[in-house]
Amino acid sequence: MMEKLDILIFGAHADDAEIGMGGTIAKHTAAGLKVGICDLTEAEMSSNGTVEIRKVEAEAASEVLGLTLRRNLQLPDRGLYVTTEQVEAVASVIRDHAPSIVFAPYWDDRHPDHVQCSKIVEDAVFNAKLRKWMPDKPAVTVDELYFYFINDWRTPDLIVDITDVYPIKEKSMQCYVSQFTLAADGVKTVLTQGYVERVKARDSLIGQRKRITYAEGFAVKSPYKVHLFDSQ
Repeated sequence: MMEKLDILIFGAHADDAEIGMGGTIAKHTAAGLKVGICDLTEAEMSSNGTVEIRKVEAEAASEVLGLTLRRNLQLPDRGLYVTTEQVEAVASVIRDHAPSIVFAPYWDDRHPDHVQCSKIVEDAVFNAKLRKWMPDKPAVTVDELYFYFINDWRTPDLIVDITDVYPIKEKSMQCYVSQFTLAADGVKTVLTQGYVERVKARDSLIGQRKRITYAEGFAVKSPYKVHLFDSQ
């Protein structure tokens, strides 16, 4: 097994995790937890930027967030599907790092790769605990699987107050200049039309009902477990 992680986040592309839960990542790395991101593709089909540029941007964002590691599986962009090979690739990463908690994109999103990534990770989390499946690596049971929002979102099942680390989240997103800034020779996309500002507005809206300035929301498919109820 490679270096053990407390938290492992999967995204279809570099910038997915930063958009959806950059603040939550920053909050946990600041608390001393080991957090890693695994991007499934190199985003080679993106309208702007290149694979090489995105790699440099991802490295910069990783440093901003204080990640322990970042991996890329180099699966095909716009070619993510729930196949044995792709599930095995993701499950192998889970077994390499034995995280207690895994995050995946929310299962309903305008980008098909985000939806497929969600399905692949969910299958991989299940399969990773089967000791007779891929027996060359020890089985790993993930304690919790949470889903973060990228483009589309619903009323979250739980939220994390990220007000104190919001500048770090913004800085991590701003590392992706090729995606969020329209270059002279670039193509107008949803991401270049004030997308970072819309993410900020969403995070403000998610926190509003609990009188939190900025929060990130998460969905779950199984009951959310707590040990104690905090009245603070």
